[in-house]
Amino acid sequence: MKIFEIVMVALSSLKNNRLRSVLTILGIVVGIFSIIAISTVIEMLQNSIETGVSQLGQNTFQIQKWPAINEGGNDRARYRNRPDITLEDYYRLKEKLVEAKSVGAEQWTFGVQIKAGNKETNPNIQYCGVTPDAFPNNKWVVDEGRAISDRDVQSYQNFIVLGTDISKKLFPNISAIDQYVNVSGHKLKVIGVLESQGAVFGQSRDNFAIIPITTFQSFYGKRNNSINITVMTPNKESYNEIIELAQGYFRSIRKVKPGEPDNFDVFSNESVLSQINNITSGVRIGSIVVAAIALLAAGVGIMNIMLVSVTERTREIGIRKAIGAKKINILTQFLFEAVVLSLAGGIIGIILGVIVGNLAGTFLQSKAIIPVDWVLIGVFLCVIIGVTFGTYPAYKASNLDPIEALRYE
Repeated sequence: MKIFEIVMVALSSLKNNRLRSVLTILGIVVGIFSIIAISTVIEMLQNSIETGVSQLGQNTFQIQKWPAINEGGNDRARYRNRPDITLEDYYRLKEKLVEAKSVGAEQWTFGVQIKAGNKETNPNIQYCGVTPDAFPNNKWVVDEGRAISDRDVQSYQNFIVLGTDISKKLFPNISAIDQYVNVSGHKLKVIGVLESQGAVFGQSRDNFAIIPITTFQSFYGKRNNSINITVMTPNKESYNEIIELAQGYFRSIRKVKPGEPDNFDVFSNESVLSQINNITSGVRIGSIVVAAIALLAAGVGIMNIMLVSVTERTREIGIRKAIGAKKINILTQFLFEAVVLSLAGGIIGIILGVIVGNLAGTFLQSKAIIPVDWVLIGVFLCVIIGVTFGTYPAYKASNLDPIEALRYE
C-alpha cells in the first residue's frame, strides 16, 4: 500500500500543476519524436528498398558493368569506359564456374511499346533477352505456359514471356498463351506469363517482357547494352567463396592485369543494402544528435521544475516527515514524479513519431511499420532521463530537516 500511496501522491502533485508539467515534458516530446519519426521513415524506406533490390534469388549475385549504386562525379566516366560484358564472356565464365548452381545472362533495353491487335501498352516497357538460367536467378516464376529454353536460345526463336501487367493489358479476356504480339516491328509468339511480383514505391515490377537473348541481339545488335551475368550458388556456405572464384575467373577472361582494379562490378542484395545503410546512417546520426540536444535540455528542465517543486512543498515535506514518513518515501515520491514527467513526454513523442513517420512513408508508397526496437529505446531513454535528472531534487527533498521544513514559509 505504501508504494500505491506514493504513486497516487506523485500523480496528484503533477495534476495540480498541469501547465508546468506540460511545459516541462515538451522537450522530451520533441527529442523522442525526432528519433522515432526519423527511424520510422528510414525503416519503411529500407524495407521497401530491400524488397526492390531482392529481385535476385537466394544465394545469387550478379556481375555487371556498372555499380549497383552510381554516385556520379568523375567515377561515371571511368565506369562508362569499361568494356561491355558480352555473350561470349558469359559462355566462357559459365564453362569455368562449374561450382555454381546456375549461371544466367540477361540484356536489357527500356522504353519499348508492345502491341496486340488494336491494343497497346504504354511506351515504357522494360524488355530483355535472357538465357534460361536467368529465370531462377531472378526469382521469375512462370504462372502460365513455359519459360525460355536452351533450344529457344540456340535457334533464335521469336518467343516472348510477358509480365502480368502486360498480359492483362493486351489480353484482358483471353489467355495470352499462343497469341502474337508486335515489339519494335517484330512479331513474337507468347509462350508464357509470369507470376506477379508486386510493386515497390508504387511502381509495378510486372511491367516487363522476356525473349531469348540471341533473338534480342538479332533485333538490337550485340553491342546494344552490356550483358548482366547472374550466378546462383548451391548454398549459403559457398556463397562468398564462389563470388571470389567468379571474380578471379572473370578477371582472367577480361585480361585484367594483377594489381589493376576490376573493370566490372559484383552486385548482391547484401552489397546494395550495405551501401544504402551507409547512406541512411548519416541521416539517423543527425537525428540522434538533434534528439540528444533536445533530451538534454528537457532533462535540465525536469531537474529545474523538480527543484522548484521541492522548494514550494517544503512545508508539506516537513509535515509528512513529522507524522512518520521516511527518507526513502520522500525520495521515491519525487523520483517517481520525475520519471512520470519524462515517460509522459516519451509516450506522446513515440505516438506522434510513429504517426508522422508512417504518414511520411505512405507518400513514398511504403508499408506502415512500428519501429519496435526504437520505441523500446525511447522508453528506456525516458526512464534514464527521469532517474538521472530527478535524483538530485529527490535527494534534496528527502534530506530536508523536518523541524526546519515546518518553520518554512
